Amino acid sequence: MVKTLRVDTSRPYDIKIGFGLLDRVGELCRETLPRAQKLAVVTDSNVQPLYLERVANSLKQAGFQVLSLTVPAGEGAKCAEQLVMLWEKLMEFGMTRTDVVAALGGGVVGDLAGFAAATLLRGVDYVQIPTTLLAQVDSSVGGKVAIDLHAGKNLAGAFWQPSLVLIDPDCLSTLSDRTFSDGMAEVIKYGCIRDRAFFDLLDRCGGRAGVTEHIEEVIYTCCDIKRKVVLADERDTGERMVLNFGHTIGHAFELAGNYETWTHGQGVAAGMNWAAQIGVGLGVTPDIVYPIQNILKKYGLPINIPCPWDTLTKAVLRDKKNLGGKINLIVLESLGHAIPYPVTFDRLLEQLEAMCGR
Repeated sequence: MVKTLRVDTSRPYDIKIGFGLLDRVGELCRETLPRAQKLAVVTDSNVQPLYLERVANSLKQAGFQVLSLTVPAGEGAKCAEQLVMLWEKLMEFGMTRTDVVAALGGGVVGDLAGFAAATLLRGVDYVQIPTTLLAQVDSSVGGKVAIDLHAGKNLAGAFWQPSLVLIDPDCLSTLSDRTFSDGMAEVIKYGCIRDRAFFDLLDRCGGRAGVTEHIEEVIYTCCDIKRKVVLADERDTGERMVLNFGHTIGHAFELAGNYETWTHGQGVAAGMNWAAQIGVGLGVTPDIVYPIQNILKKYGLPINIPCPWDTLTKAVLRDKKNLGGKINLIVLESLGHAIPYPVTFDRLLEQLEAMCGR
């Protein structure tokens, strides 16, 4: 059975969740985008041998002219060079403003292909077909698309809502334990920021096998939480900031490993632990550090990552929530309720120095 969530943003769209949806991509894209003639599928070198032919065949059967484009797997593909390559290939394909880009893969592919769609011809439709847990529960929903710069992650981007999100939990069966755990960081985040009962469910599940028994419910709950937050603040100026719990410091951890040593989920996991401790230090957060550390460990996620001081401070200073000398640090008033908490850069540095033993 397919579950559907309607996201009534400035460009409304449906999120569809169900086993076997990968074989219905053509039918569902045609239903949503009846005027489109050409559809370009962007994927990466890991996903391409697993799902590209299957998805392309479904699209061709629905009457689309299909172009397949493959980028290298990994965060390094989310760069200006790959973006320019996509622009050029899409124009060679003869894309018009009624045609479509589809992102088949994880968060990197979704961000890169989404940004290409947002900027090509001043905006064409795009479809998210996420194949990793992280992309299914988080990055495919909400319309944030971006590439990385040498200065940091996601610093060049746009808000461009997808036309459709198609989530097939079957895709998760091919994920390594490390990649599955990567996505669980974002899943746990939703429990931390908005749903204590969901956090407790994840705690009881205790690992990949337990979560897999509830996977449709888990994906649906995460997407629904994000949908509600995005509807309240589509342009990320207020409430939507809570979705970045763990990300301010998490991005520093990713940068410390040059986006190769540590995954996004690992950075966010350790970032949530640090954010919880900083919240306690600021007098905002009750002492809920242990439950967060405990659940992260259950899912094979780190609670600390080595990070040079200069890298840590540089990443925090460049955080997109840095406004007028203050950072809206996301902290927990309680487990299940996050708030943006304005803190001066100097005060945050004091907390970081204490944690680093400086």
